[in-house]
Amino acid sequence: MKTRELINVLAADRAPAAARPARAVAIAVALGAVISASLLLAILGLRHDMAGAAHSLRFLVKGATVLILAACAIGLVVRLAHPDAKAGRLPWALAMVPLILALAVLVELLVTPASRWGANLFGVHWSACLVLIPLFAIPPLAGLLYALKQAAPRDAGLAGAVAGLAAGGIAASVYVLHCPDDSPLFLAAWYTLAVGFVALAGYVLGRRWLRW
Repeated sequence: MKTRELINVLAADRAPAAARPARAVAIAVALGAVISASLLLAILGLRHDMAGAAHSLRFLVKGATVLILAACAIGLVVRLAHPDAKAGRLPWALAMVPLILALAVLVELLVTPASRWGANLFGVHWSACLVLIPLFAIPPLAGLLYALKQAAPRDAGLAGAVAGLAAGGIAASVYVLHCPDDSPLFLAAWYTLAVGFVALAGYVLGRRWLRW
């Protein structure tokens, strides 16, 4: 039996469970985001200058970047839930994230004195960022992995990694509501590292839990 035929047979065998991966992913995202936001409000609360920050370009760029990351990664999770997955144009949309980051960092370096670069890079809460984003990513990651387990992803490791990327994007979008560090340098360094850690965790968990 050819590989393609084997995939089709296995997918058909799991058809009832994998019939509606988009719905399962949507539920996982919604519940995960609500739980993460509730944790943020219970543990940290909103940033004290939220009203003013909402009118700041740097804050808006930070929020838009993590939301684009989350949205594109969630879309990829839905695609990868199918054994005959085709990513389509979503990876190209996902590539917007590093491009936006690179452009924002370039502008930051051009308009900010070099003496301020270090302070902007490390901000006030760089270590908290590395802890809290993975923490807030646990609920959506657990939900997404569960949703994928009910489906039929062809590449378990890749599906888990993208689920981790989506969960990290959701967690980062939640953490933005508290984090006072809006510098693109801070975003490019610490948010990227934190989300990358969640994606790596998703890859490891996916390889172990999502295999057929």
